[in-house]
Amino acid sequence: MILKHFKLSQPEKERLVRIKARTGIQNWNVLCRWALCWSLAEPSVPGGVEPQSDSNVEMDWSTFAGEYAEIYEAIIRQRCINDGFDDDEKTFVKYFRLHLNRGINHYSTRDMLKSCSDLLKSALPKGEG
Repeated sequence: MILKHFKLSQPEKERLVRIKARTGIQNWNVLCRWALCWSLAEPSVPGGVEPQSDSNVEMDWSTFAGEYAEIYEAIIRQRCINDGFDDDEKTFVKYFRLHLNRGINHYSTRDMLKSCSDLLKSALPKGEG
């Protein structure tokens, strides 16, 4: 397990609240999974600094990843290695948080998601949908 639990930043929480309102998806973990997967599918390396953990939204890794915890961990770890980063736990956790933050930011941008169907369309290869 890459980490036992993590807290979202206040801006991430606020963005997820808006995403929840637009999509009707009420579970933080589901929205965070979508955000992570979107970011991992992007070829660029996520930039910025690791988000603060200053909101009251805290999630266990097992809740976030569910029955696919080992798969999420393997995908993130491989992406970390592919992007030229060390495979130590501190780097790995930071990289996970950067990807999660980038995905949340993407889905919260104005006009990105207006409904749950927009979220589903975002999973299609570019040019389809």
